[in-house]
Amino acid sequence: VQLQASGGGLVQSGGSLTLSCAASGAIFSFNATGWYRQVPGKERELVAAVTSAGTSTYADSVKGRFTVSRDIAKKKWFLKMNNLRPEDTAVYYCNAHLRGGQWYSPLEDYWGQGTLVTVSS
Repeated sequence: VQLQASGGGLVQSGGSLTLSCAASGAIFSFNATGWYRQVPGKERELVAAVTSAGTSTYADSVKGRFTVSRDIAKKKWFLKMNNLRPEDTAVYYCNAHLRGGQWYSPLEDYWGQGTLVTVSS
């Protein structure tokens, strides 16, 4: 299983970006899918995720500005980021907790390669 994140870039404060993540490989079922971010010297933090029940969860710092969505049939999920702030600057990683291959395969975490989002003031 591989995850490919895309959509990062340089944007001015107040601008918008949409990140995409595409999964490939043998996947039996998805559990949670989401986005994390990391800045140098800090731990990776959860930004937003969709749980297996279809519930969305967000970090307090992005509530009201970011929207997470997914199209499981197409093995894709997205992060729409509005009203970006300089403090949103980070490498964003997509994540999936999924069961690969067969119904009896274990649930495992997979990560994309990261895409850099830079917000200028």
